[in-house]
Amino acid sequence: MDILVICLKNQSPPRSALRALICAVALLVSGVALASAQTGTLPGIAPQAPSTPSKPDRPEFGSHENEMRAKLIIKEEKKRYDEHLERAREVSHLASQLEQSYEATGAFNSEDNKKLERLEKLTKRIRNEAGGSETDPDVKDMPADTASALKSVAEMAEELRKMVEKTPRKVISAAVIGQANKLIGIIQYVRNPGRQGAS
Repeated sequence: MDILVICLKNQSPPRSALRALICAVALLVSGVALASAQTGTLPGIAPQAPSTPSKPDRPEFGSHENEMRAKLIIKEEKKRYDEHLERAREVSHLASQLEQSYEATGAFNSEDNKKLERLEKLTKRIRNEAGGSETDPDVKDMPADTASALKSVAEMAEELRKMVEKTPRKVISAAVIGQANKLIGIIQYVRNPGRQGAS
């Protein structure tokens, strides 16, 4: 301040006013700089809060997003299970139709061959969904003729349907896998009697 007063006394009025203004601004800026150095912030600039992650590391229990995701997962699992049950019902229905058709005609037509192929594919899918894998079915005591083989197919398919309906979701069932493998072996025998159950 003393410098400002001295500058003002020695100068002419317009020049002294300009110098006084420059000195005042210089003092103001140095005072602000000194104050901001002590607090760590500059005037006019809002201090930034420490950054926090936008999503927490752990999900919030009871959050709407997690609840909806869980519902969708359950809905999808239910849909797959219902499709699995429907395949088992279709296997039983196809096997019954094939048995009745063969009893009536004593032979297979092209439609029956398509049904046999579909029956084998569905049974393999049931086995795979139950936790099994592609293996060569080893069927002991193969039926002697096609009529008795189809009767066995119909009985085994019905038994497979019942097993699948009794098996809860997300359960690997050795009984379903074993029954499906036996059924596949007999279906393959009916489709090609010369193979004797080998795939």
